[in-house]
Amino acid sequence: MSPHQAAFAAFAIWVLSWFAASRWADPPANRPAESEEWLYRALTFAGAALAFGVVPKLSDESRFQLWEFDRATKWVLFGVEVAGLLFTWWARLHLGRLWSSGVTRKVDHRIIDTGPYGIVRHPIYSGLIVALVAIAVQDGSLLTFAGVGVMTLGFFIKARLEEKFLREQLGAEAYDSYRRRVPMLMPFGPKSA
Repeated sequence: MSPHQAAFAAFAIWVLSWFAASRWADPPANRPAESEEWLYRALTFAGAALAFGVVPKLSDESRFQLWEFDRATKWVLFGVEVAGLLFTWWARLHLGRLWSSGVTRKVDHRIIDTGPYGIVRHPIYSGLIVALVAIAVQDGSLLTFAGVGVMTLGFFIKARLEEKFLREQLGAEAYDSYRRRVPMLMPFGPKSA
């Protein structure tokens, strides 16, 4: 198996296990209007199509190759991808039944500020960004980088929507206190982005 195949397989296993685990979540008590969620969903899907090469009529030769790493470097990048995906699982397990694929408030929802949520406010997105950037660097394709950029923009827009929604639902004072203590997506990054 090549590092590229391993990267694709690891991400496919992550996606399948992620959706299989969706049964472990409590039903939502409240959510924003669907019209507020279409943009981040569209960007995430469009970015995934670019990043994983499912855009029609783009062969391997036309993916705008920027570089080609040796096999050992690609395996190191595969390790970074796996670390990012494991970070997302740590966050999801730590969040427990409060997790949701969409922006929601659950019954008895509260601010989780321990574990990975004490490192960054959106550790699932942070882990995904790390994994996706590792895949893009390993692949060395301009289209993969473009897809990862579009997906990252979708994650950022979703994170901002979540923060606005949870601030309204859980109380501005409590959420603003969390925002002042913990950075949004990057450890040691700006805290109130």
